Amino acid sequence: MAAEPSTTSQAILGLLSLRSWSTYELAKQAQRSLEWFWPRAERKLYDEPKRLVALGLAHGEKEMTGARPRTVYAITRKGRQALRRWLDEPPVPPVLEFEGMVKVFFADGGTLGQLRTNLVAIADTAESRLVDLRVKVGELDGPYDFEQRRHLNALGLRFHLEHEVAIAGWARWALEQVDGWASTTDPGSWDHHAAFADLG
Repeated sequence: MAAEPSTTSQAILGLLSLRSWSTYELAKQAQRSLEWFWPRAERKLYDEPKRLVALGLAHGEKEMTGARPRTVYAITRKGRQALRRWLDEPPVPPVLEFEGMVKVFFADGGTLGQLRTNLVAIADTAESRLVDLRVKVGELDGPYDFEQRRHLNALGLRFHLEHEVAIAGWARWALEQVDGWASTTDPGSWDHHAAFADLG
């Protein structure tokens, strides 16, 4: 008995529900969209379409691009039904994978300088991602490949903007806090209660 499609499978099915794609095109589209919230889809793109074909959820058609062969994948009726069933299931809680936070968590194994450097990198990365996201927001107003999905993409972009704003704001706040610490093992008179006082 075949295993149920994974979330990555469903993400690829979602892309295939928009139009047919070659593996290369799928990779580019996943990089443009899915990598913001499901980056593993891009890593598995070269295996996943074949798996979907084996499950009967997609089909592949060989064609030539100049002298080079390629396979273009499309969703099947069974694939659309599987995608619809999956959309009806409650989502699992989000999982955060954040190496910078792991480094903050174990900062007492290093120096205050290392902690500061890590926090600056976290803030800078979030602010850089905000620039990229704002470009994407601007693209919503121009000619758009997926006009019929503009509203859904706007919802997703709002989430990512708020997420990066929160990360950048937290990192800049954390930098201010650690400025008064003697070391990563000695925060001096810093009161941890103050870290939560403005949150209500």
